[in-house]
Parts: sequence; C-alpha cells; structure tokens
Amino acid sequence: MRMEKETTTTREVTASEIPAGTRFTIPAGTRVFITQSLGGSFTVMMPMGYLARIDGRDADAIGEEPPDQLDEASAAGKSVQDLSWDQLRTCYDPEIPVNIVDLGLVYGCEVTPLPDGGNRVDVKFTLTAPGCGMGDVLREDIRQKLLTVPGVKEADVQVLFDPPWNMSMMSDAAKLQLGMM
Repeated sequence: MRMEKETTTTREVTASEIPAGTRFTIPAGTRVFITQSLGGSFTVMMPMGYLARIDGRDADAIGEEPPDQLDEASAAGKSVQDLSWDQLRTCYDPEIPVNIVDLGLVYGCEVTPLPDGGNRVDVKFTLTAPGCGMGDVLREDIRQKLLTVPGVKEADVQVLFDPPWNMSMMSDAAKLQLGMM
C-alpha cells in the first residue's frame, strides 16, 4: 500500500538509508513522512529530504501496526515451495511499489529437504542496479521472511548480478502498475 502520512517517531529507531543501505538511528521525536508501506516495511522521507527504510518490527516507532505473521491456518494446504514464493512476493524494493517477484528480480527459489527434517530454501535474486546499497537489506528481509514459512529451518539468499536485470524481466502486472503499458 502506498501511504502519504506525516508522523513523529515515538522512540529511537534503526533505519537503512536509501539507496546506500547504511544503517543509522532516527532519534525519538523526529518528524518523518511515510511514503510507502509494503510487505511489512516502511519507506520514510527524512527531514533532510532523503529516504530511509524502517523494518516492520519497528512499526510502533512511527505509530503503525507491525505486519501480520504467517500462521499455520493460512499455510494449510500449500507446499513449502508455494509458501516460499508467497513470502517472496511480500518483499519490496524500498523505492519501487512492486514486489521483487513481479519486478523480475528473483532468479530462483529451490526447496531442499534436510536430512534431519524440515527444509532449506535457496533463493537467488538480483537488484535493479548493481551499485544499489540495499542488497544486504533486501537479502536479510527475504531470509527472515522465508524462515517464517512452516517447515523451513534454513534459508540461504544470494545476490547475483549475472544476468543483469533489465525492465523486460518485469511481469505485465508490474509494468501496468508502474504505468509502462
């Protein structure tokens, strides 16, 4: 969901500067403008005009509700593979209001049973630009969301730059959403 809401941080909160990915602390009492709330994270405009990403677990710091967690009832009847792809569709580039699957950033998602039970999910994805500093932030977001899938005990997420991403990799739905068709 796109948002345009001004708010004030109620407590100190850690954020990632966009697009550098540098972690920093936003002090309590800072006025921010929420520009995007998608996939459980928030993109905010800082007073100095730059953007930052706040994780969903810190939603309370900006007066929002934390995202709903995947539960057994919503997972019933779905395979680990399908649930993993569902989780990938909740991951968003903080500057683009389209999930990483529809953007064409995910090159692969493989589920492998582990010898002691449970599964390992291996994801290979890329970024819209090789120099984007948000790669580590997105990688950790993906990893954490995959670990919420029932039956997943391990998640390995790799950023690849070959083949390089281009707009032709986007789904028609993404192109339509971004006004490109």
